[in-house]
Amino acid sequence: MTTHVLGDTTVLLGRSLRHVTRSPDTVITTAVMPIAMMLMFVYVFGGAIDTGSASYVNYLLPGILLITIASGVAYTALRLFTDLKSGIFERFHSMPIARPAALWAHVLTSLVANLVSLVIVVGVALLMGFRSGAGPAAWLAVAGILVLFTLALTWIAVLAGLSAKTAEGGSAFSYPLIFLPFLSSAFVPTATMPGPVRAFAEHQPVTSIVDTIRDLFTGQPVGSDIWTALAWCAGILVVAYLFATAAYRRKIS
Repeated sequence: MTTHVLGDTTVLLGRSLRHVTRSPDTVITTAVMPIAMMLMFVYVFGGAIDTGSASYVNYLLPGILLITIASGVAYTALRLFTDLKSGIFERFHSMPIARPAALWAHVLTSLVANLVSLVIVVGVALLMGFRSGAGPAAWLAVAGILVLFTLALTWIAVLAGLSAKTAEGGSAFSYPLIFLPFLSSAFVPTATMPGPVRAFAEHQPVTSIVDTIRDLFTGQPVGSDIWTALAWCAGILVVAYLFATAAYRRKIS
């Protein structure tokens, strides 16, 4: 059974990836907005923001990476919604294809597409002066956190795509996710924020994730932040997965 699911998922993943490669503008568009934000904040606002960092792009990049992911998963919801409305899922279910395979193909496509966008954003950051003293282990830890965060948001996107009534509604869920880093330590230290905003910023998931990635990039001890970040990512992933798979079963029953 497991081999059957893996084989079907691989085939359907190839189909989804071919759609992405035929429309590379989706990956490019995903990267353009975060890059534009990075350029604006570094070259327009960066001089007025005191982060205590040698380079504002170094401080800013972790938050920009999370915004890239939040922007990218909107296309997952849109692709899933489009497949549902086209009737392709009904065709798949009339064939000897494992039912979870179609869903997992969308999830893995989201992971691959977002990783490509992240590489593009990091490449631009390097051109802007981003430098990191992180070793291979720290880079692997950053990659692991970003993969886990991508999967967590992707399952939220799956739930949105399954529940949406319109294509616009399917992708609109990503707007709050894109905005959330602005209420965190991604752009400015939380100590500069008013009391209630600071309290929210210091206890929402993005701050712990951003702080962990920033410490890993700079080679600083991550302390308990990494466990908080992993707990947030894993918790969101599990809850979103359970709700999304329940919605999927209702949809195809």
